[in-house]
Parts: sequence; C-alpha cells; structure tokens
Amino acid sequence: MERRPGGDGIGVFERWLSLWVGLSIGAGLLLGALTPDLFQMLAGFEIAHVNLVVAALIWAMVYPMMVSVDFASLGQIAERPKGLVITLIVNWVVKPFTMAALAVLFFQWVFADLIPAEAALEYIAGLIILGAAPCTAMVFVWSQLTNGDANYTLVQVSVNDLIMVFAFAPIVALLLGVTDIVVPWETLVLSVVLYVVIPLVAGVLTRRALTRSAARSGEDAEGAVARFTGRVKPLSIIGLLATVVLLFGFQGQTILERPLVIVLIAVPLLIQTYGIFAVAYTAAWAWRVPFSIAAPCAMIATSNFFELAVAVAISLFGLNSGAALATVVGVLVEVPVMLSLVAFANRTKGAFRS
Repeated sequence: MERRPGGDGIGVFERWLSLWVGLSIGAGLLLGALTPDLFQMLAGFEIAHVNLVVAALIWAMVYPMMVSVDFASLGQIAERPKGLVITLIVNWVVKPFTMAALAVLFFQWVFADLIPAEAALEYIAGLIILGAAPCTAMVFVWSQLTNGDANYTLVQVSVNDLIMVFAFAPIVALLLGVTDIVVPWETLVLSVVLYVVIPLVAGVLTRRALTRSAARSGEDAEGAVARFTGRVKPLSIIGLLATVVLLFGFQGQTILERPLVIVLIAVPLLIQTYGIFAVAYTAAWAWRVPFSIAAPCAMIATSNFFELAVAVAISLFGLNSGAALATVVGVLVEVPVMLSLVAFANRTKGAFRS
C-alpha cells in the first residue's frame, strides 16, 4: 500500500493489519471471557441500539477521511456516475435477494439436519435483515485503506442512506412476508448523525483551518491537508483494532458457548460477502471505473449497517432470538472479511485505470 505524506509510522500498521486484527479478535474473546462484567457495562452505554463507545471509535476511524473531503469538487461527481450506479444496483437490486436465497438454501436444505426448523427460520430472517441494510460508517474506513476518492465515497454513502429511508422496510417486508415492520428511526438517524454528519462537520472545519493556515504561510493547501491526515491516520487503525476487541468481547461468551451455530451462520455470510464484492468489483473493472472509485464502490456494495440490522431483528424477534444472533454474527464476520477484500483490492490496483 502506498504511504501518504506524514504517514511513515502507520505504514507498519497497514502492512501487518491482518495480524493486528487477528490478535485483536483473540484479545476480545479472551477479555470477554475473563471480564464479562466489564464488557456488559460497556455494552450498556448505548442509545437506540447504537453503542456510544463503538460510535466514538468509529468516529476516530472516519474523521481522517472526512478531512480529505473537498466540497468544491463534489459537483464533478455527476460527470462520473458509473461507480454510484454500480453501488446502487448491487445494494438494492441484487444484494438483499441473493442473501435471502443463500439463507434459505443453507438453513432449509444444507444445514436442515443440524438445527431445529424453528431456529432455522429465525436465522434466515436475521440474514435477510442484514442483507437489506447497506453500511453507513465502516465503508469510510475501507475506502481510506484503499486510498479511495473521499468525495465520491461521501456521495455514495449519502445517497445510500437516503434510499434506505424509503426502501429498507418494504424490501425486508417483502422478503420476510411480514407487513408490520417498524423502522427504528432513532437508530437510523442517530447512526447517520454520529457516523457521517459529526465527523464530516469536524473534517470540513479542520480542512478550512488547514487551508487558511497554509495560505497565510504560502504553503500548498493540499500538501498541508495530506500531512495532517498522515499524522492523524494512526487514529483510524487504533480505532479499528479497539472496535474489533470490543465487538468480539461483547459476544465472547456467545461465541465460546455456541461455536457450531456461529460457524453455520457465517457460511452463507461469507459466500454472500465475497460474491457481492466480486460482482461489484468486476462490474467496475469491466466498465473502466478508476480504482479510487472502483474499490470503495465494491466495498460500499459489500458491507452492512449492523446497528440497524440488530435493532430491527431485536424489535421483531426479541433480544435472544436466532434472528438477533444472525445479525450479530454478521458484525463479527464483516471486519476480518472486509480487511481481506481491502488487501485484495490493493494487490489488484494495477488492473484498473488510475
């Protein structure tokens, strides 16, 4: 991966990121088993199913990329619609239905002899809910790790959020056959504010201050922004690793007590995640989308909005339901899998236009 100006120290983290994440997963499981009361207390710091500790860490991850957003160039994105088109088609026309098909295939056929039929239906429901909720926050991290176009990523996430307000409930209702789905608006709005609006405002203010300072000293404004983001970028990686520790610590007991169920739920999720990425990434390559747009485009199409999915599963089926468990497994699977896709994208960068 390329090193950005001022980012000499972080190069080591990025080069061995998979190792650090693996160690963080192990640390989370160990700490979750040894200090369950601590993680139970941390899990209690939440509003509308949004954990405030995790939110703060995600904010730290997202902030450096938001500093790179240049509002003056956002209007040029309309001249490059391909990446946005691919993301929207995959997220709303393909992804929910392939997830539903895989869930039914595995839990009503392949794994039918391994789990009770009633539990299988709940796992299917959880996977359907997860597949219909495109990500809002972590995609900024994946985009940053692939040196993605910050402006384009922001627009893609914003458009997805807007569509989600209208399309999420009808799609889930259609696939579940449940008509009284209530979208947890508090979770949706709070997540967008915490993960997009606040870090974006902070990034804009920071960029403005850096630009003004550079103008007074006769420096290049973009160079000043790049040096600053290079210095704060370690926050993103530290925030990512701490988030992994927390997520696996929160679910450490469940993972250790029900390892077979976790593995069974993970199988269709893994196939879905790698398959959707392949569809979006290949489409971007075939349509000659530049890598700085193609990589985030595929990441956005692949990842999920786990807070929303967990909240909906709990409201429909209960806290201890199989549906809620399936959405939680989605959280656990996503981070290491998405990092493997980041690594793959960076290795195949040469196949795309610059």
